[in-house]
Amino acid sequence: MQEAILFYILGSLAVVCSLGVLLSKNPVSSALYLALTMVGLSFVFVGLDAFFIGMVQLAVYAGAVMVLIVMVVMLFDLKKEEDSFSPGFFGNGLKVILGGFMVGAIASVIAYSTEMILSAPKITQAEPVDMSVKALARLLFTDYVVAFEILGVLLLLVAIGAVALSRIPGGTHADD
Repeated sequence: MQEAILFYILGSLAVVCSLGVLLSKNPVSSALYLALTMVGLSFVFVGLDAFFIGMVQLAVYAGAVMVLIVMVVMLFDLKKEEDSFSPGFFGNGLKVILGGFMVGAIASVIAYSTEMILSAPKITQAEPVDMSVKALARLLFTDYVVAFEILGVLLLLVAIGAVALSRIPGGTHADD
């Protein structure tokens, strides 16, 4: 019972912080709310006895990705970009229509997935799986080594792109 209460508290914290991401007008505050959302999700994983996934979530998303997002937010002059978010020709009506469409799509997905879960055959006993970090590392560096290397190259390209964007003419650090 205590695990369920803790799960609902941490899940609610993640949902409230994710709403803070959407409703915050300051991009740095929005990034901090996103970091808190990732911390809440990592604690949810830990509460579900997925300690490795929880720690990876905390280290990768709440750590490295959030540092990257805050760096990009502070790299560009966001005052110039505020005009792009003005209501424009369609105004707020289009936003309301698209928001209603998204709520309807999410509700239909939830209803469909609930129906699939309830009609699924019951499994009596799951196969035992080796869930150690050693087994994950062996799998990652044998069967998925190509995907792992492609991910490394992709992250390198992202870092090179961030440096290139900071050095464009007229950019924040163009004179350095």
